[in-house]
Order: sequence, then C-alpha cells, then structure tokens
Amino acid sequence: MKWFYIDTSITDGDRRQGPYSIDEIRDFVNEGKIKDETLVWHSGETNWKAWKDFPEASEPPEPTEEELLKQTIETLLQGRMQRKRFAGFFVRANAFIIDNLILSVVGAIFLYIISLAGMLDLSAASEIANQYIENPTSTELVSKALELPGMSTFFTIWSVVQAIYFIVFHAVWGATPGKKLMRIHVEMANGEKLSWAFSIFRFVASIVTQATLIFYGLGYLIVLIDPQKRALHDFIAQTRVVHNAIEQKEKKEV
Repeated sequence: MKWFYIDTSITDGDRRQGPYSIDEIRDFVNEGKIKDETLVWHSGETNWKAWKDFPEASEPPEPTEEELLKQTIETLLQGRMQRKRFAGFFVRANAFIIDNLILSVVGAIFLYIISLAGMLDLSAASEIANQYIENPTSTELVSKALELPGMSTFFTIWSVVQAIYFIVFHAVWGATPGKKLMRIHVEMANGEKLSWAFSIFRFVASIVTQATLIFYGLGYLIVLIDPQKRALHDFIAQTRVVHNAIEQKEKKEV
C-alpha cells in the first residue's frame, strides 16, 4: 500500500510527498513532519484525510529488531527471576553464623600467634572477652580491649581479613563457605555474577546494614518482609541471595 501526505511547508510546487510505506509514514510522524492534522492519503482511499483519522494513527508502531531483542531478553530474565527461590532470613543467618565461626577460628589462631610473640597479653584479653560476653553493650570493655598492647593492631588486621574473606569469596565463587554449605549464592539483580567492584561495594554496604543493629537490626529484618528477601545492603548494591537447588535441578534435567 502506497502512502502520500501533503507537506504544507512547501510553498512553491507540488506539496504532495510520496509514495511511502506505512513504516516510513510513522517515522515522519515521530520526526514531526506529519502531524495529527496533516492530510494523508493511501491507495484505496477516496479522499484525503487528516492523519489522526486513520486507524493506523492509533496503532502502535511495529517494534524494531533492537526493541524485539530487548523485549525477548527482558522476558527471559523475568521468567528466570520467577523460577528463583530467594534465600530467606534464617538460611542467610545460618550461613552468616558459619562464616563467623570460620573467621573466629582464624582469629583465635592469629591471637595465639601474636601472644606467643609477646605482642599481646592473652590472659588479659580473655578476661575482657568473658566480661564482654556477660555485658555485650559495654563500651567501656571495648575501650579496655583496645588499650591492651597489640589489640588495636589485631583489630585492624582482623577487619582487613574479614573484608578479604567476603569480597574474594563473593567475587570469585559468588558465595562464602557458609553460603555454599547452605546452598545459596549472591548474584546481581539481573542474574549476573558479582564483579569485583560490586563485591567490594556490597561489603561496604553491609557495614551500613550492621550499623542498623542499634535500631534492632532493621537492616537485616527487612529480609522477613521483602518478596525477594533482600537485606539493606542488597537494596543498596542491587544484589539478591538465591538458592542453588533450582538451577542444579535444571542442569540435571538437561
């Protein structure tokens, strides 16, 4: 079907433009060359009519190949997200406990080593630790611990070890040992693997979540009500923690 339109910007000569396909006409509409009141005609019509009076004016344009590809990818991602089982609060808490047990063992070994080197009075540190267990909200005990020779160095190194632990495991394997044991892993909101940059970003964001412990741990408790079981740092870093089980089942079926 051949389409024509009247170009009112032409003051001298034939103002009729065409023939064009309907896709070209729609392109002219998008470009502003054809407006609602522009006279348009196509083969089969008796008279010229305003573009807005044609049924084609209200029909959505045919999507381009790029738009079709984008829609297909979005549909696939949505379907994949619907099949995922997001890891809930208690599963994530168990993974976190396992990770901290591992880190505690490493920390205990390190404490023992620096005590053997004479850099730390282990008995004094143990006494403060026992008092802290009985009174975990005491800031005075924390200050006492930091005043012990070698303890500030230990905490500095310990913080670095924790950062390396979570950043490396999430960036390389998508899961810490605790998460692997619980058969869950961390991924981006679009299902992709965490990059090093986002693994670092997520760890920094987790510090913000930890800070909410003074507000009854709201940064963690939102996992209980969020449909995708996200903690505060997941919202910040745009990550999700999901179960491995479904993906493994799909691989077996293939």
